[in-house]
Amino acid sequence: MKSFNLQKRLGDILALLAGAALPLAFAPFSLFPIAILSPAGLFLLWQNISPKRAFWRGLLYGVGLFGMGVSWVHISFHQFGGLPFIGAILLTAAFVLIMALYPALLGGLLTHFFQNNTFSKSLLVLPAAWTLMEWLRGWLLSGFPWLSLGYSQIDSPLNGFAPLLGVYGVSWLTVLTAALLVYAFNLLISPNSLLMEKRENNIPIEKPRFLKNAFFATWRILLIIIVIWVSAWLLSGVSWTFAVNKPLKIALIQGNVPQEFKWLSGFQIPSMQRYLQLSQAHRDADIIIWPETAIPLFYNDVPKYMPGFLDNLAAEHIKYDTDFLIGAPVMEKDDRYFNSVVSIGKQPGFYYKHHLVPFGEYIPFQSMVGNLLKLLDIPLSTFSSGAVQQTHLKSRGEMIGVSICYEDAFGELIRNSLPEASLLVNVSNDAWFGDSIAPHQHLEIARMRALESGRYLLRATNTGISAMIDAKGQIVAQAPQFEIITLRVTAQPYQGMTPYIRFGNGLIVSLLLVSILLAGIRKHHK
Repeated sequence: MKSFNLQKRLGDILALLAGAALPLAFAPFSLFPIAILSPAGLFLLWQNISPKRAFWRGLLYGVGLFGMGVSWVHISFHQFGGLPFIGAILLTAAFVLIMALYPALLGGLLTHFFQNNTFSKSLLVLPAAWTLMEWLRGWLLSGFPWLSLGYSQIDSPLNGFAPLLGVYGVSWLTVLTAALLVYAFNLLISPNSLLMEKRENNIPIEKPRFLKNAFFATWRILLIIIVIWVSAWLLSGVSWTFAVNKPLKIALIQGNVPQEFKWLSGFQIPSMQRYLQLSQAHRDADIIIWPETAIPLFYNDVPKYMPGFLDNLAAEHIKYDTDFLIGAPVMEKDDRYFNSVVSIGKQPGFYYKHHLVPFGEYIPFQSMVGNLLKLLDIPLSTFSSGAVQQTHLKSRGEMIGVSICYEDAFGELIRNSLPEASLLVNVSNDAWFGDSIAPHQHLEIARMRALESGRYLLRATNTGISAMIDAKGQIVAQAPQFEIITLRVTAQPYQGMTPYIRFGNGLIVSLLLVSILLAGIRKHHK
């Protein structure tokens, strides 16, 4: 009994360590094989245990994953949000535990419904259920799609499937690879598991032939893995979209304004002057892009606090034929205000951010938690959400698909501007997370959006990482972090539709649901 309890505790510790290792698969470390080995380890630890134990190990795995992978949220809570250090740690811990419930529930439910069907669970249900869990996490309660496994494969051969099935399709193939490896491992190390399954299915068994079949079955599984990865590699050479019109000269302005000073009255005007002066040194650019809230005043109030500033921008456009895309909050006449991108050019316009950050830009369930947060002296924001469908911004004759900060983590939202948009632009301010791994993870997410859509993506940020990403999701140029710099690039507009842009997440979600349905029918038939 004592040895058995020790074995259980060891399994729990290994689940925690496997989860903690998974962030190494993502940027800035980018060790993409870990995204296969880490889930494979968890799947092995889920075998032959009770649903309660599987829930617990899934929870530990999630604590390790999110505790190491997104603990940077405490920086915004404490350093810039004004929350005491202990409060920031407690709030971060609560957030990590909520996220950890996803793999916990997955383990408990799978083990409950497929307890005596290990191989079928691994090959059909488990990859589908895991990916549906990621998809659910990406929209439930506003969604948090960070650290979906597909992002870790942006530089692996599996990225060839991104224009077809999107990031969740790449996640599915990643988990499928892990499940196939577990299957092969079980066949070689524990052929008795396959023996038991054959007995359950009333299949006649001849022991020597059975062992020989297990050996050859292992090689067939490895062959399937090779086919998946080679197919992905071949697909990565396919161009789903095509270049149109002439390339545009772009200037991405990175002002590097410290977040702690950004909104202080004595720093707002100098900050705006910095961006204007940096722009005036690049008047030959076709489009100049400023990051999120580069203007730290309501756009409507700029003439009051800085007379002539907007006139100077208009004069720059008229005299040098340079368009501007500028991040600024905008107040409407009904006192609603929006996190926005303003277009200054021949066809001026506004884009209002649709997908807001919970507790950062709006308060979910405000009637329940708003007063509590005020009592805790947490600064509250009440931005309004822009419409899902908005008039596209147009600059230099090109339709621009605009997203603001966190929005580029939602592929379906980016699809709203496609296929009309020939360029994607994301303006961000990752200064909220300091010198952490968050900006690197965010850049990796932006790369996936470019790859899914077959479009160049231009990324202007306050403190970094400003970058240009091509239609294959590769970084063409990037600026160093925490430097005042203008990144000059030449961007090629593209047109056309990838399969993902045509069908969105609906295609992969349908495939996953069919997989689970078939497994359920098979189990019921037995």
